[in-house]
Amino acid sequence: MKLPSTYRNPISLFGTIISIIAFITFVYLFVLGHVLNFGSVYLDIFVFIVVPSFLVCGLIMISIGMFLKWRRNRKGTKFPEIDLNEKRQRNAFIIFVVVSIFFIILTIIGSTEAIKYSESVGFCGQTCHAMTPEYTAYQNSAHASVACAECHVGEGTDYFIRAKISGMRQLYKSTIGSYETPIPTPLTNLRPAAQTCERCHWPQKFYTNRMRNEKYYLSDSANTEWNVILNMKIGASHQALGNTEGIHWHINPDIEIQYKSDLKRNNIYWIKKTNKKTGAAIIYKDDEVKVNYDSLNKAESRNMDCMDCHNRPSHEFMTPSKYVNYLFASKKIPVSIPWLKSASMDALKVPYNKTDAAIEGIKSSILGFYKEKYPKVYKKSYQEVSNAIAEIERLYLLNTFPEMNVNFSKFPRHIGHLETNGCFRCHNGRYKSSTGVVISKDCNLCHTIIGQGKQDSIKYSGVNSSLEFIHPIDIGEAWKDMNCMDCHNEWYIEKDKKK
Repeated sequence: MKLPSTYRNPISLFGTIISIIAFITFVYLFVLGHVLNFGSVYLDIFVFIVVPSFLVCGLIMISIGMFLKWRRNRKGTKFPEIDLNEKRQRNAFIIFVVVSIFFIILTIIGSTEAIKYSESVGFCGQTCHAMTPEYTAYQNSAHASVACAECHVGEGTDYFIRAKISGMRQLYKSTIGSYETPIPTPLTNLRPAAQTCERCHWPQKFYTNRMRNEKYYLSDSANTEWNVILNMKIGASHQALGNTEGIHWHINPDIEIQYKSDLKRNNIYWIKKTNKKTGAAIIYKDDEVKVNYDSLNKAESRNMDCMDCHNRPSHEFMTPSKYVNYLFASKKIPVSIPWLKSASMDALKVPYNKTDAAIEGIKSSILGFYKEKYPKVYKKSYQEVSNAIAEIERLYLLNTFPEMNVNFSKFPRHIGHLETNGCFRCHNGRYKSSTGVVISKDCNLCHTIIGQGKQDSIKYSGVNSSLEFIHPIDIGEAWKDMNCMDCHNEWYIEKDKKK
């Protein structure tokens, strides 16, 4: 079977060589990665993106070469006539049809796999090196089985195209290393929670009250366990009432909450509540906040949704205090080692610049603490202390990434109010309407305390009553006037940088 004379030119021949090499490479890598299971996320980039690109370039070169050759040889301005009765033209036509069909099939398969791969967890978390902290946190989150694209892209052509355009820009920045560290948040172009979160977490199916047992460990010699057992008013007192009461009242479909804040949404300046049924609206302002209200009136309002409280649903970076408490509660480190909570917190509050330095620093700080202040403990419990250090370092590596400048202080979460102002961004007792209506700071709006105290002496309330909060360390009634974050925050790196 002879090929047409226009094929015999350097450009087409070179394109043929590229196409053949690309095709053989594609088959080899596909078998290696998807038949023999020797693949990786990086191999898939070559299989479905890089190699097919060379194949397409080769085929385009063949066409360009044939066109240029025909153009040089043509007589007049007529296009060549196709006569299938002529053997050479018939052969060329058959080759063209077979190759085209084969190429279209490969293009469809390759494009489908490329799109599928570009939305895979491996591509998002491992190919983009800047995503290492987010990927690590995601793997240890409650949404670890939910693909990244389910939340960050969702359904529909509009957001699919937006995501691909944005992804190309992010991949380019990752390749040349021009991305910001840490990655800026919040994401202003994030899809509304009603189109992503609520596909699984239906507002109509929210739960009613739920009991939550929080365990804290004090920085004393005994690492004293302190329990706070809460009745969380997640929904209404009865499920039949839906989200007309409780914490999830904030996204009641009959109510619209809007607010204006700083770019990080850590400080809120203006709140508006609108009853959709009646159209009645109330605006709340904090007179203690120094802000230019003329500029604020021009600022864009944000409709409150799930992400305003659940702002770290899959990428949470815990504070040192939180994960050390977790290690004690899970019995992965023993409370029997005196002053272990205090020694751990001192070591973890140092702003390390490198991961290796952090690992060495945490170890030397904790061991040095015991060697210097408690030599008997150091000698007697050296192995136990070393094992505890290994666990603390493991959790540190899951929540702090020095090279990326990532830790809790960069990505605070707004659920609760212990280590950030969270709920107190609005519920601080200072937001008032023009008629004097105040957004309450009453703790019992969201939860009641049904038990609290040391492990062996927990005091419980009655069935329909609540205990008044008792601070584990006697600070009088200062906790009523202050926000928890004033003492319990872990913004240690920001503090140290200011010194």
